[in-house]
Amino acid sequence: MPDDPRLPRIEPVGRVPASPPGVVLVLHGGRAHSRESGERKRLSYWRMLPFARALAHTGPAVYMLRYRYRGWNAPTRDPLRDAHQALDEIARRHPGAPVVLVGHSMGGRAALAAAGAPNVTAVCALAPWLDASDPVDQLAGRTVLIAHGDRERYTDPRESYAYALRAKRVTDQVCRFEVHGAGHYMLSRARDWQSLVRRFVLGVLEIEPEDPDIANALRQPTPAGLRAELAS
Repeated sequence: MPDDPRLPRIEPVGRVPASPPGVVLVLHGGRAHSRESGERKRLSYWRMLPFARALAHTGPAVYMLRYRYRGWNAPTRDPLRDAHQALDEIARRHPGAPVVLVGHSMGGRAALAAAGAPNVTAVCALAPWLDASDPVDQLAGRTVLIAHGDRERYTDPRESYAYALRAKRVTDQVCRFEVHGAGHYMLSRARDWQSLVRRFVLGVLEIEPEDPDIANALRQPTPAGLRAELAS
């Protein structure tokens, strides 16, 4: 994307392979309402950088999305618009490559909402900010993993569970993990959060064999597969 402050930017993390087996787009969190710029200095951006770096050495091309604005800003839903532009740019750079979206908090909301793009095959939403207004039809044909801590203070695990239930009506490839002892910022059990994301991404991109814990959660009937406990 052009280096224009009025446009979202996708920033490569690590070396971008010439012909990657897939692409990961990482979407960080933000605020409900803010027209401040989506600068790199925000902690929400740096919070997701370890996830991106851990994936950058495993085969896929990895990009971080920098939003135009810090806020979701309903009804315009600015991060969702940015995600769609980023996915168009990724399709131009890596034609035919499957994309996995990885998002935290507001970024999880944007990732799930953007899943209908033709090049998206899977979504990993960490402590996503969701409510009953969030649609699920765009998840048809996608694989979805949601994870939420039980010490959450900023987003509601009950909403992510309700969302997963609705998503199950659209795609049977939905699982949800409960991260006991962890809060919104994923500082507690940080390695477990990162391991879950890595295993999911590499499995859905077929870079590594399907992870047995994730596969089991995907195949479990409701509610078991939507209340899987993330093991240490």
